[in-house]
Formats: sequence, C-alpha cells, structure tokens
Amino acid sequence: MASSCAATSAGSARPGEVAIKSALGWEYFVVVARLLRRGLLDNGYGELPVASEHAVAIDGLPPIHKNPFDRLLIAQSMVEGIVLLTADSLVGQYPGPIRKF
Repeated sequence: MASSCAATSAGSARPGEVAIKSALGWEYFVVVARLLRRGLLDNGYGELPVASEHAVAIDGLPPIHKNPFDRLLIAQSMVEGIVLLTADSLVGQYPGPIRKF
C-alpha cells in the first residue's frame, strides 16, 4: 500500500530537471523552476529530498527508460512506497507504485 503522503509529496529532482532544461535554453521549454517549486509548496506539496538510498536503487532498475531524472523519480517512488503519477508511457512500464494517467 502506498504511503499516506503519496498525494502530498513532490520529488526535488523534478524542479531540478526544470532548472537544468531552462538553463540550457530549450526552445519549447517555458517552465520556471522557482515558480514550479513555489506553486507546489503553496498547494500543500512537501519536498522529498534525494537520498543516497534513492541513488543506489537506480542501479537495480531495468533499462526501460534512459532519462536519469525519470529513473531517479522511479527509484524514489519504489524506495518510499509513494505513488508516482506519470503521463510517460516508458515510466509507466516500471513495476511498483507507478500510475499512468
């Protein structure tokens, strides 16, 4: 069963990914990391910091998805037992508390 904080946690990796893509100047990427973080916090989401246990869990993941940020979110979800909601069909192929919408 998923943790009770599943609906209120946001991985710190996602705003980090947003910041990196924004800094790289991706033409079609218009999300501001600072605003994303503030919006999540203002709407009751807590941060889920990246722990070494999460990083170690990445090593055991099958090579379905190559994106390191997504693999980190998958590992966090599995380690913490928190449901990861995704629209990414590759992420949705992983076992564990992952739900594709």
